Amino acid sequence: MDKKNALRAGALASGTTLMMLLMSSPALALTRDDGDDPAPRLSVVETLGLYVAAPIVLFLVIAGLVMVGDKSRKQQKQG
Repeated sequence: MDKKNALRAGALASGTTLMMLLMSSPALALTRDDGDDPAPRLSVVETLGLYVAAPIVLFLVIAGLVMVGDKSRKQQKQG
């Protein structure tokens, strides 16, 4: 009985997947649309700076501001 249910579930899953693949349309990412104006390509250094270095610097600035604000509150309570 288990083999029959497993076979039925496998057939249903593969059939559903096949139908979804057949009915989905291609992305057509290579054809240009009217008004499509892509930006110039970024170099590796620009990409790393924009998506790695900038968020790290922004995080450090925000963390530093939070720490400075927290220290100023502690000094006001003590004084």
